[in-house]
Amino acid sequence: MNKLPKELPNIEILEEKDKRLRMKSKDVTFPLPDEDIKRIHDMMDYLEMSQIEDIREKYDLRAGMGLAYIQLGIAKRIFVIVYEVEEGKFERYVVVNPKIKSTSEEMVYIAEGEGCLSINRPTEGIVPRHARMRLTAFNEYGEEYDLRIREELSVAFQHELDHLDGILFTDKIDPKNPYKNQNKYRSI
Repeated sequence: MNKLPKELPNIEILEEKDKRLRMKSKDVTFPLPDEDIKRIHDMMDYLEMSQIEDIREKYDLRAGMGLAYIQLGIAKRIFVIVYEVEEGKFERYVVVNPKIKSTSEEMVYIAEGEGCLSINRPTEGIVPRHARMRLTAFNEYGEEYDLRIREELSVAFQHELDHLDGILFTDKIDPKNPYKNQNKYRSI
């Protein structure tokens, strides 16, 4: 169990109009500087705190599950995911220089719609994502790992992978027909 800080880490997330969100992030080399390791841990603490109701209310936060470096204005291929596996229990993923190894043919979408900490407006529509995927990446200490993920976690990883290439989830919604081909995909 991670011990959360008493105060919310100082994380400033770019808004969708900021052109830096459209930059393609670059691979990093190891070892990462100490400031990157601290930032990665601050980002995970921030996300976990945003998912705990009383902390979220105290700081007036929107709940978030993932955050990419580019959302802080830094074009490095790094993102973090903090996934609540059960009430108050979180799994943390540090993803550096990720490479997709395989994806499922089956496509899914989040029934209530995807969200993003950089997009502070209601959005409607479906974002087709692979139901399962496999990737390799490194943690913040340069240790390589292989990961198989599915369902919501797979969607979150694909959302953050898009950020690394300057893509926002809203780019994947057809503005003329936001629910286009909805019957072709499984809702989760």
